[in-house]
Amino acid sequence: MKPDNPLLKILACPLDKGPLILDEIRGALYNPRLRRRYPIVDGIPQLLPSSGEPAVEQEHDALPAGLPDSGSS
Repeated sequence: MKPDNPLLKILACPLDKGPLILDEIRGALYNPRLRRRYPIVDGIPQLLPSSGEPAVEQEHDALPAGLPDSGSS
């Protein structure tokens, strides 16, 4: 999945229904509000609640400044 993929605008976290951020390095979609990562397998995001994994603090801190972190945009 590429950052300019129009699907990224409509994909949402299955738990809080908020937007997700593409993490190209780990091949995942990331929810900074819940600090959960959803893998992308063979180009298909795995957006089941059970597919989400908790992200470690270093992953969250590595996000570029200005990305949504609290539900407000």
